[in-house]
Amino acid sequence: MTRSNVLEIEPLSPAIGAVLRGVNLAERASDDLVGDIRAALLKHQVIFFEGQDFTPTQQRDFAARFGDLHVHPLYDRDEGHPEIMIIDNHVDNPTDNNFWHTDVTFIDTPPMGSILAARQLPPVGGDTMWASMTAAYNALSKPMQTFLQGLEAVHDFSYAFTADGLAGSQAGREKYEKAVAANPPVTHPVIRSHPETGEPGIFVNSVFTRRIKGLRREESKALMAFLNNHIQQPEFVVRWRWRPGDVAFWDNRNTQHRAVDDFLPHRRIMTRATVLGDKPVFKA
Repeated sequence: MTRSNVLEIEPLSPAIGAVLRGVNLAERASDDLVGDIRAALLKHQVIFFEGQDFTPTQQRDFAARFGDLHVHPLYDRDEGHPEIMIIDNHVDNPTDNNFWHTDVTFIDTPPMGSILAARQLPPVGGDTMWASMTAAYNALSKPMQTFLQGLEAVHDFSYAFTADGLAGSQAGREKYEKAVAANPPVTHPVIRSHPETGEPGIFVNSVFTRRIKGLRREESKALMAFLNNHIQQPEFVVRWRWRPGDVAFWDNRNTQHRAVDDFLPHRRIMTRATVLGDKPVFKA
């Protein structure tokens, strides 16, 4: 059986998303299979695996095949696996990621991707949506594309995570202040070139992007409001209804995502491994 027959790919929309079948993530993938998964990720931007049953150790090890792993400075981690972040939302711990965002853009080398596994799901609700920043960029007018290509934006850990916010307050003052000190504001281009495909995409988001450099305050706010609204168009978006054993792997360099906060008072537990990337640049 050829590898093309082993790995079945079902696209979910023209812009973004595909289901990959014929993969058992609990087993160590061959280098060829890892290459095929990477190629599918580059083409579809977010890929889904159904019916998986793998441990946090296996999740960490699979993610590590794609690069070094990030350890989040605030969120809870799996015991014995600091690279595995636990997202456990319930009545006493509501979600704080129900806004469109790209993960961890507050560091110099934001993640190349994240791998999210469903561990406990509500009876209904709790979907996640992803949007293609490549498609969103391509839908802009040429003059707007040219204008944005010359801009940079400030991404700030403390803009997203405030001391009295949910994650900051739960972490405790000492841990929070240490995280702020270790993550000063960074600057990234508003439009970044994908380091593997070369395709341009929008690289600002409502959660971590504090302002656009060089613009007056109201100009920055207006432009950010336009971009944050623009990227949500349904033509750019895929929505995934989670089932037990589902795993999502998204390219963090050219997507944004949002958890749908509609499942309380039920509980939703996910685990995430995040693969570090490189410094964003724009190449004309």
